[in-house]
Amino acid sequence: MLTEAHFREEGPRRVSPPENDCMTMLDRMRRHQGWLKWSLGLVVLTFVFFYVPDFLSPPAGTAGTSDAVATVQGRAISVNDFTRAYNAQMAQFRNAYGGNMSPAMLRQLGMDRQVLQQMIDQEAVLAEAARLGISATDVEVRERIMSIAAFQENGQFIGEQRYRQLLRLQRPPITAAQFEDEIRNSVILDKMRATLTEWITVSDAEADAEYKRRTEKVTLDLVSFPTVSFLDQVQVGDADVAAYFEQSRETYRIGERRKVRYLLLDAQAIRNNITVPEQDIQRAYRQNIDQYSQPEQIRASHILLNTEGKDEAAVRAKAEALLAQIKGGADFAALATANSQDPASATKGGDLDFFGKGRMVPEFEAAAFTLPVGQVSDLVKTQYGFHIIKVTDKKAAEVQPLDSVRPQITEQLKFERAQTRVQDLATAIGTEVTVPGDLDKAAAKRGLKVQESPFFTRTEPIPGLGASPEVSDQAFTLEQGKVSGPLRTGTGVAFLTVTGSEAARVPTLAEVKERATTDLKRKKAQDLAVARARATATTLKSAADFGAAAKAAGLTVRNAENLARGAAIPEVGPSAAVDEALFSLPVGTVSDPILTPNGAVVVRVSSRSDVPAADLASNRDAIRRELASQKRSQFFASYMTKAKQGMGITIDQAVLQRLTT
Repeated sequence: MLTEAHFREEGPRRVSPPENDCMTMLDRMRRHQGWLKWSLGLVVLTFVFFYVPDFLSPPAGTAGTSDAVATVQGRAISVNDFTRAYNAQMAQFRNAYGGNMSPAMLRQLGMDRQVLQQMIDQEAVLAEAARLGISATDVEVRERIMSIAAFQENGQFIGEQRYRQLLRLQRPPITAAQFEDEIRNSVILDKMRATLTEWITVSDAEADAEYKRRTEKVTLDLVSFPTVSFLDQVQVGDADVAAYFEQSRETYRIGERRKVRYLLLDAQAIRNNITVPEQDIQRAYRQNIDQYSQPEQIRASHILLNTEGKDEAAVRAKAEALLAQIKGGADFAALATANSQDPASATKGGDLDFFGKGRMVPEFEAAAFTLPVGQVSDLVKTQYGFHIIKVTDKKAAEVQPLDSVRPQITEQLKFERAQTRVQDLATAIGTEVTVPGDLDKAAAKRGLKVQESPFFTRTEPIPGLGASPEVSDQAFTLEQGKVSGPLRTGTGVAFLTVTGSEAARVPTLAEVKERATTDLKRKKAQDLAVARARATATTLKSAADFGAAAKAAGLTVRNAENLARGAAIPEVGPSAAVDEALFSLPVGTVSDPILTPNGAVVVRVSSRSDVPAADLASNRDAIRRELASQKRSQFFASYMTKAKQGMGITIDQAVLQRLTT
């Protein structure tokens, strides 16, 4: 752990404030506790969950059991560490979804296993870093901590005492040792990523091509030849179907099939029989009042001029000129669309929609929340550049009354209690069942019934149990005569035993004749659609007027303006094949027939928007950084996938099962 001396190595020590001043600062920190926790989480969990970089949850907790949930190259992931990470994930989801996200729901989603996998990935990175001799010094850890905005005041580190106080203010509290360990890991990750990926670069040509790909738009004319329109022209006989089946037998191959007997603990059935007392509803409302409180919100628009890598004075001058235009009566939205360098809001006239405190950087927030509706700010400088802010609406803080949220609370409590009851039953039954016959005894003891499924393949939902990868995996790996442990399903928890299996095989024509007949008819109809499209394309290519020629052929022309790549195309929807033609054909050119899932189309590019050279130049650096980051992340992930293949990674399923049930 870093000591106070580590934080005094550079620069004069700041004099501690008087106690009253210190308490004033702590009061301010408590009032902004949510923002501070968010800030700390950004730093700490950037490493812990590097595969999900937007995940923000600080590590916390006190010492607990040392049982290992998993090990990576001898590095243990303890129950305590797993529980802390899982609770952080749960807190993040509850912040996002309020009372709609409970621990039981997270278990149903398999979130515990996702968290464990992320922790395994973390330990694998640390193990590989150790193998490569990459580490972090105390000086590097100290410098990283002192650079965190949450630990600075007026550009200076707040001091060892207040640093520790701030960590204790987290909920749950964080010890300095825990926090510094995570920062050390974060430094190691950054050094390792830099070592492995800093050679990856993006050229001007790559950046410009990507920007064009995202921003180019076309206007088109389209005629469609849907397969369904030709079905009534298709006739097939038994001989045709038999010949088609012989040519495509493998298409109809049936995978291995199994059937199971299972005891299902149905959470919904239990939930329907639960009555929640009024006092429990009131207590849940009081305990979770924050979930039903809506803080003050404002709606604002802004114009951002980025200063990164630019002459700040020149950017300021341009921002001041825009501000003068706005104060002179110019349309704010029009100027934002034309000038703002925040792509997400510029297309909406700068609109950021409603947001509460803690969502924006402090300088932006401080200015926005003091403006009356309709008023425009002076220039606001943040780490991103210069902003001009206009507040367009406000919502006062409010608390939803109990009566308006009573149904939501009631259903949530019923859901949680049903899940708890299911888990309790699963734990009890798990101690009673060792052979298939025990399933019937355990079911009879509780008034339940053991059921048997029909045969199913690995990819099919299991009748009575629904789609559950965990259940399917067990059904196809469990030996006959064995009984599974408790398995999550879409409706609860199940115990199962395999009662029959069939090897993979090609079915007889009789078994799939109806399907084969439908497939053959559709294939022939599509062939007719393509033939008609090909003949029409020849005519349209030589016609002086695309629309008139199409109309003369009895076709309807669809028009679409300013379509970007990936946009929905009339009568087609999103189509990579159509996009490829649209953005490669010269303007005025008619395409050959293009196959789509629904048939075929012929398109004509009537216009294409060129990307101005100035736009390419102004966005090149941002696109370059984004592409480089993507390439480096992909390379790093690929490298670690290969590295993990040579590591000893084990998961203690019994410990994990105990934690999750």
